[in-house]
Formats: sequence, C-alpha cells, structure tokens
Amino acid sequence: MAGQAIHKFGPPEIMNTDQGSQFTSFAWTDRLRRSGVRISMDGKGRFLDNIFIERLWRTLKYECVYLHAWETGSETKAAIRKWMTF
Repeated sequence: MAGQAIHKFGPPEIMNTDQGSQFTSFAWTDRLRRSGVRISMDGKGRFLDNIFIERLWRTLKYECVYLHAWETGSETKAAIRKWMTF
C-alpha cells in the first residue's frame, strides 16, 4: 500500500506511525527507506493520543457499517454521512 501511495502522490518527507506489526515489518520500512522517507514511530503508550478517533471508528462500524449490506458505494457514503450527522 505504501508503494501505491508513493507512486500516485510521491513520497512524504516523513512517515509517523505507531509500533504496530504492519509498520515495523521489513517490507514496510524497506519500501519507505528506499523512497527516501524518514520513519518516525510513536513510543509505547502513545495510543492514548488516538483513543477518541479510534473509539469513533469502532462505534461507526458497530452501530452503522456492520448492520447493513449496501449495494453501492453511494449508498454506503449516504448512510455513513447520515450516521455522522446524527
């Protein structure tokens, strides 16, 4: 995925992530390094900085997304917009 984004938009100067396994894997870090991207990782316990947005996404998934089987992207977008407005 990093490769697609870098190809489409160009490399960022720096990539800041948490220390999840997907961000510490050789495939991820090697791709960033080969693209000249500096890597910054939050220290342990920094997840608290994201807790509110993580809770929002969890609530959206359980109260809206997982309860429906929309047929199209536009239906999905409209339903999520309605939920967010609520």
